[in-house]
Amino acid sequence: MPDAPPAIPAATLVLFREGPGAPELLMVERSKAMVFAGGALVFPGGRVDPGDHALALTLPGVPEDMAARIAAIRETVEEVGVPVGLNPGPDADALAALRAALHAGISFGEALRDAGLALDPAPLVPFARWLPAHAHMRIFDTRFYLARMPKDVSEPVVDDTENVRVFWATAQAVLDDADAGRARIIFPTRRNLERLARFASFDEAAADAARYPIRPVTPWEDQIGDVPHLRIPDDLGYPVTAEPITSALRG
Repeated sequence: MPDAPPAIPAATLVLFREGPGAPELLMVERSKAMVFAGGALVFPGGRVDPGDHALALTLPGVPEDMAARIAAIRETVEEVGVPVGLNPGPDADALAALRAALHAGISFGEALRDAGLALDPAPLVPFARWLPAHAHMRIFDTRFYLARMPKDVSEPVVDDTENVRVFWATAQAVLDDADAGRARIIFPTRRNLERLARFASFDEAAADAARYPIRPVTPWEDQIGDVPHLRIPDDLGYPVTAEPITSALRG
């Protein structure tokens, strides 16, 4: 196998809201034209860009993943218009202006200053980090964070560029749709949904996240009986750690 290309830092945010029986998660459907995970259901997120790193350096007591936290906040504003991790919480007009500035290419730091807003990454709970190793064109080193849907904000609205749909669903409902052929989910999303489907609340999910180290999850190929499988470590909280390669969707 040829050497894997350098990984692209990325971040994604799993937003929770309380549902009638189980918490609902915010999902987006990626445009089929996208090179990575085209047509798949994913959580809001994207690359960590240079502006995220520059903004992280201006903050006191910066944890090593601060640029990824900033990217998760920024991408969630850009993609679905949800203001997580901002202080004060912007009203609808301020949020619309912030989102428009980001879509126009203005750096997050500058857009926040213009809006009179500051970052407050405390609501983000580190959940996982996935770092595949294969010979595909793109490899993403993606950090996953959990957060509650802020109160008193408008419903998410898709950006209609990279994504074509945004919706709320329980983790199990998304898995059921994928199993029935009504949706496509890539291997990391499936494993994270299986893990999240076990929890009856955001607090349960956050407590589970605290029990495990944030160690890169790097799937590998392994033979189980006569069937080639894609496997992940069994000590990071995932209830399913292997899937036949013939059914694993890898982006």
